[in-house]
Amino acid sequence: MTFSPSAPARVGIIGTGNIFDRYVNGMARFPRLRIAGCADLDHSRAVKAAADHGIAAYDSVEALLSDPDVDIVVNITPPVAHAAVSAQAIRAGKHVYVEKPVAATVAEAAPLTGLAREHGVLFGSAPDTFLGSAAQTARKALDDGVIGEPVGATAFVTHSKAETWHPNPGFLFAPGGGPGLDLGPYYLTSLVNLLGPIATVSGLSRVGAAVREVTSPDRTVDRIQVTTPTHAAAVLGFASGVIGSLQMSFDVWNHHLPFLEIYGTAGTLTIPDPNGFDGDVQVRGNHDSEWTTLPPVFPASGSLDMAVQMLRGKGVDDLAGAVDGAPHRATAELAFHVLEALEAVETSSTTRQVVELTSTVERPAPAAQ
Repeated sequence: MTFSPSAPARVGIIGTGNIFDRYVNGMARFPRLRIAGCADLDHSRAVKAAADHGIAAYDSVEALLSDPDVDIVVNITPPVAHAAVSAQAIRAGKHVYVEKPVAATVAEAAPLTGLAREHGVLFGSAPDTFLGSAAQTARKALDDGVIGEPVGATAFVTHSKAETWHPNPGFLFAPGGGPGLDLGPYYLTSLVNLLGPIATVSGLSRVGAAVREVTSPDRTVDRIQVTTPTHAAAVLGFASGVIGSLQMSFDVWNHHLPFLEIYGTAGTLTIPDPNGFDGDVQVRGNHDSEWTTLPPVFPASGSLDMAVQMLRGKGVDDLAGAVDGAPHRATAELAFHVLEALEAVETSSTTRQVVELTSTVERPAPAAQ
């Protein structure tokens, strides 16, 4: 099957919550994607979301999945529902792209890739920001040996301040959430794209404030109880020998920390926020007096202050291309490996032992615009 502007992949979206607009507006940028409609367990919410964007609302999730014209299902339900909804869509014979994390736990995620192979469909997962110009520019610099042999890496995941903008961020502070599963996938996916698979994880974690005050202007709750760790630190042992330092926190509100840095035998590479697609990638050789901004390998989708950085859909387009035999980069296998590494941080904290990962994954093929 070949998807093209004249015969686009028809996409059904399940889940019409906070990031629905980002997917609808984001996928509109890709000519080989066309939205068939949306569904939600709360049908009234699906009807309103569909009306806001001039698309169809299915009567139910089952109605969307039974539509033979739907080629790809985009699953943007809450994380605790990711595994069940993805499995339901796979069994319906649909290619599936799921928001991060691929599932709330490794145990829930484990059967899904095999299920997709059994049903002959492709299974992809967010995040897709590593397909943007910044991560791909950094990837080329590493592949070209610009900083010599990579030795170490740091990644600092800091507060998304969800209490100030999300109407009900409780799920971010419950199992299936936390800074690891909320923002961690962006950082670890970028690191695996740059450095290859992770072999071992050693970590510690804790809860910061046990109760969070919600100050979002359109809030539906005033406070939430925290039931999952909100501050964690870990050492990542990459299969290549690189040693990574990782901090993930909803307790670091203000800081002077970098987002991602890679340290090599000949220099340092600093990489912008992996929650966006673009930004300056800078390099400084060991004996250089200043930083140099690398030319992007392809043009940015927009400046860092533009809403385009928050739009989603590139990973869905990546999946549509893979149906026709192009490289599949934002795969569920990659997302599973990242999820296992993130879950291992808490396992290590609980057991006080180094965790050896059971999964591995190839670095994704370099991406073009």
